[in-house]
Amino acid sequence: MSRLVLLGPPGAGKGTQAKLLSERLGVPAISTGDIFRANVARGTELGRTAQRYMDAGEYVPDAVTNAMVRDRLAQPDAAEGFILDGYPRTTDQVRELDEMLAGSGAKLDRVLEITADPEELVRRLTRRAGIEGRSDDTEDVVRTRQQVYLEQTAPLVSTYAERGLLRSVDGLGEVPAVTARLLDALASDAG
Repeated sequence: MSRLVLLGPPGAGKGTQAKLLSERLGVPAISTGDIFRANVARGTELGRTAQRYMDAGEYVPDAVTNAMVRDRLAQPDAAEGFILDGYPRTTDQVRELDEMLAGSGAKLDRVLEITADPEELVRRLTRRAGIEGRSDDTEDVVRTRQQVYLEQTAPLVSTYAERGLLRSVDGLGEVPAVTARLLDALASDAG
């Protein structure tokens, strides 16, 4: 079984890698950002709430995010495993995820941290904004998101390292090379 969390700063390639790992491992990639953006596009109440936070570069409140993730992990396609991209982001969410998994008798298998130079990430995300027209990828918002990541999410690296679950992988370079490094980090545990 593959119950994985992908950590890394905004723009490190978590979404791209989650999709590729999902195909390779045969488990769903669950992205809170994709779910939020889908709700924004459909104009739902969650979408309108999420949009206000996303446009400011802030995290959507835990109560909304936790409920959404709990519901998603309860779906049949996630029973044998999943790749979480964008969750957990805070130590409170780590505790919530632990409780969700314990309730079904499951636990995380691995946490993969994708690392990258912050200035390169700013360049990546502002370039993506121009291509995809994303309102949450202006330079100021990107820098705010990086700061929020450092304050709220980076401590998760220590938490998962202490549990022996963390593997860090360089996220710079061509997409296939990063994917290979992630798969190597998973395979090193299987031996």
